[in-house]
Amino acid sequence: MVTIGLDMMGGDFAPAEAAKGVAAFLDENKEAVHLVLIGDEQQIRDQLNQYHLPADKFSIVHASQVIGMHEHPTKALKEKQQSSIAIGFHLLATGKTNAFISAGNTGAMMVGALFSIKAIEGVLRPTIGAYMPREDGSLGLLLDVGLNSDCKPENLHQFAILGSLYAEHVLKIANPRVGLINLGEEEGKGNLLAQAAYPLLKENHDLNFKGNMEGRDILINKADVLVCDGFTGNVVLKLAESIYDIVKRRNIEDEHFERFNFETYGGVPVLGVAQPVIIGHGISHALAFKNMINIACRMNATDLTGKIRERFAAAGSIV
Repeated sequence: MVTIGLDMMGGDFAPAEAAKGVAAFLDENKEAVHLVLIGDEQQIRDQLNQYHLPADKFSIVHASQVIGMHEHPTKALKEKQQSSIAIGFHLLATGKTNAFISAGNTGAMMVGALFSIKAIEGVLRPTIGAYMPREDGSLGLLLDVGLNSDCKPENLHQFAILGSLYAEHVLKIANPRVGLINLGEEEGKGNLLAQAAYPLLKENHDLNFKGNMEGRDILINKADVLVCDGFTGNVVLKLAESIYDIVKRRNIEDEHFERFNFETYGGVPVLGVAQPVIIGHGISHALAFKNMINIACRMNATDLTGKIRERFAAAGSIV
């Protein structure tokens, strides 16, 4: 049975929306999944009492502290050992859970993922991606989107490998196409980083590399995995989020733009760490929590971290 840890105290609407998400997931899924709900036990029970949930499908681990959204990540994790995030990582690191999810302090989640769970051997820098809804109804994966603002060419090469494995095994995209975000399509274009990353991607025959992709290619079906440094990726991500906000404010109803709602996809995994860690947006509602649990289930069902470990072990000196 897969056991998934969920921080019930993370996010602006905790624990109410997390509880709604748990109820929705358990109502729709009859798989062998056990949820470990981490947080203030009384608050969690108060929320869950309004739902008729099967008692064998979840358990509660009490956490007496919460890391606030604006606290310093490293300091907070060190000083708040009884926080829901710290306990969540402890359960994951000691094998008591198979994945950990939180919509809480993003910095604390990243510090916990990198130092409690650690990177898979051979991975220089783990990465986080974002889903890009394309005009034809399909999804692309953009990475990195903020974890690594300054990168070396070898980092982009590894992001392409990590993103391709996620796209293939979790998003179920056969032989995913990889594109390098650049300011022109021709080989040799771009800054020093893009120019140096291009040959690394081109020469790796395990990647389905399709060359450079311009900004106008991100939202069309030209590549499935789009690679860039975290500075560029975060700008693109925040622009995409603003498109959805503008559409909502202007009361525009359009099927494509509805897909820019991040809650549809839940959270984003930290790719390259030794266990599944999924980070949600601070304003996550029930739909996002339900979908984050679904992502954790798919990552475990496909043994994505195991496949990443195998790829990097086989590659040996890809860095």
